[in-house]
Amino acid sequence: MRRFEHFPNLVTMFFARAAEKGDAPFLWAKQGGAWRPTSWREAAETVSRLAQALARLGLKRGDLVMLVSENRPEWCIADLAIMAAGCVTVPTYTTNTERDHQHILDDSGARAVIVSSQKLMKTVLPAAQRTSGCEHVIGIEALPAGQTSNVQFHDWSALIAAETADVAATAAAADFARSDLACLIYTSGTGGAPRGVMQPHGAILHNVEGCVEVIAEDFGWSDEVFLSFLPASHAYEHTGGQMFPIGLGAQIYYSEGLEKLASNIEETRPTIMVVVPRLFEVLRARILKQIEKQGKLSQYLLKRALDIGAKELAGGIPVWDRPMDFLLGRTLRPKVGARFGGRIKAMVSGGAPMNPEVGIFFHALGLTFLQGYGQTEAAPVISCNRPKAGIKLDTVGPPLRNTEVRIAEDGEILVRGELVMKGYWRNPGLTEKTVVGGWLHTGDVGHVDARGRIVITDRKKDLIILDKGDNVAPQRVEGMLTLQAEIAQAMVSGDRRPYLVGLIVPEADWMAEWAKANGRPYDYAALREDAAFHRALAVAVDRVNGELSVIEKVRRFIVADAPFTVENEQLTPSVKIRRHVLKAVYGERLDALYKR
Repeated sequence: MRRFEHFPNLVTMFFARAAEKGDAPFLWAKQGGAWRPTSWREAAETVSRLAQALARLGLKRGDLVMLVSENRPEWCIADLAIMAAGCVTVPTYTTNTERDHQHILDDSGARAVIVSSQKLMKTVLPAAQRTSGCEHVIGIEALPAGQTSNVQFHDWSALIAAETADVAATAAAADFARSDLACLIYTSGTGGAPRGVMQPHGAILHNVEGCVEVIAEDFGWSDEVFLSFLPASHAYEHTGGQMFPIGLGAQIYYSEGLEKLASNIEETRPTIMVVVPRLFEVLRARILKQIEKQGKLSQYLLKRALDIGAKELAGGIPVWDRPMDFLLGRTLRPKVGARFGGRIKAMVSGGAPMNPEVGIFFHALGLTFLQGYGQTEAAPVISCNRPKAGIKLDTVGPPLRNTEVRIAEDGEILVRGELVMKGYWRNPGLTEKTVVGGWLHTGDVGHVDARGRIVITDRKKDLIILDKGDNVAPQRVEGMLTLQAEIAQAMVSGDRRPYLVGLIVPEADWMAEWAKANGRPYDYAALREDAAFHRALAVAVDRVNGELSVIEKVRRFIVADAPFTVENEQLTPSVKIRRHVLKAVYGERLDALYKR
């Protein structure tokens, strides 16, 4: 088995792989309706040129450079070039507002910004011009004409063209230590303003080394292909969808967006996908709807597949089920597998808790689903399910190699190892509270099972404590609600109250079908006030309540004014609900449910 080298920094890892792979394809993007590659050699030369250009602009070791771009080859090249120049990447979300960009620029003190498109420049440029520290803006695409200010504007292509590639010299100059800062990643702010997490080269390399071991030992390391679609500015995609593939010497295809993701998967045929649970909740709902339309035979085969899949995960397939399992392997499963390109080794889910029912569903259909666990403060992967440890979907698997985990007296999960951040940027007080004696206090509650797999019960700070002292994990209840065909999104609350109440966003297709069947216009505002529509949603809530304990039952609910989105700031860019925002908007109406 090929062993993974111990690299001193991320830049050295990249140039080592580029030297090995040469003219082999590395980064793919769709242009003019066709997928076009950038080879490893071309990427290395562009990284060398851009690193020299940044130095020529006067950027020095340790300077911060903000990167604002959708996922594309230039994102990866810019990130590597920033680090190759000895600078620190500050990735930010494309969904950020002008105020968000202003906060990050002011807080980080970034001296330069690389921004991709004119659309993104509309929010980035005003923030860059108002901040005192930003001196340069580099546009990957053409900058708007007539810009004049104290900030210097540069064209990406012109900067690169003005330099001569010297890959060997750039690689030799990358003498950074594993303890040196590689990037400053701002958390997505589920509980307030984003905070900058300082990730050193060694923390990310620790993650890459651990993830490579999982692939090499459990699946076999070969010519891997990734499809990048989660925001590259998020720690999960930055490590799992960019640096991890580089470590493997893999190809990275950049998706055209979520609306074209299904067709992109079939076209690119990835071997590994880095995913979030919400995407697969949506895909599960679509597959269920399609199978329902295909008739009773397809529905029966799915029912048997789910039954056998659950048994397999629980301990093994009984002898009497093996003929049906064989039949499913020749009928239903290949059809589903073809929709995912036909060569998926594993889909690794992270970023939020996954309902085990979703994992069982895809496992039963022949797709290996590995739930991982982590947070930005741990670069971000802490653990991952792996076949050799026994996949159990209500766990997040054993810790990565060289990662220590212990459980505090109050149940909090603590983590120690090279993966732990250097701290929060310019916030030593919070750093001291979060990393104590080298142990990262994750804020998650859980335990470690007999086989060394981590089991998470909830976020410590998100636990709802009812008025009689009972603890309720809201994410479990919300996850069960959103698995119902009628419900797209949900939040429950009830801290210091006698029972839980809920905030629900109906599923759009179901809502349209209900309106048509009941002679109502498809009008969200009107339907949310419709008593009959509310009763139809209550059927779904009651269905979930039948599977919950007394303290977990949702006794009353309201329908949200609109779906939770990144744009209305009710979702983070990594699709987690912002409880504090939702409570600010709906708090009074949720409180009123206790007065009825």
